[in-house]
Amino acid sequence: MKQWKIRDEDLQERFVLGSGSGGQKINKTSSRVYLKHLPSGLEVSCQESRSREKNREAARHRLCDLLERRSLETRQESRRQRALRRYNKRRPPKAARAVNRRNKQHRSEKKSLRRRISQ
Repeated sequence: MKQWKIRDEDLQERFVLGSGSGGQKINKTSSRVYLKHLPSGLEVSCQESRSREKNREAARHRLCDLLERRSLETRQESRRQRALRRYNKRRPPKAARAVNRRNKQHRSEKKSLRRRISQ
C-alpha cells in the first residue's frame, strides 16, 4: 500500500454478512470485507476465509493488484496510441507511392476524356 501511496483515510471499509459454504458461522458473522478507494472509485470485496482480519488483508492486496493492473493498462494504451501515431506519420514505401502515382495519372486521363471537345 505504501508503493501505491494508499492511505487508510482514502479507504471506505465495511463489513458485510458472509455467504456461501462454511457453515452456520460464516452466515451469522460479518466477515466479508468491502473496500472502496475513494480517490479512484475502485471497489473490492473479499471473503476468502472466515477471519475478518485475513479478509481485510486480502482485500487490501486485491485493491493493490487492481490499481497495478489499471496503471499497466493505461501505460499500454498510451504506448499503443504513440505507436499508432508514429505508424500513421510514416512515409509510404516507394512501391506504394508508385502505385498511387499510377492511379492518380489514370484518374487524370479519365477526367481529361470528359472535357468538351474544342473546335
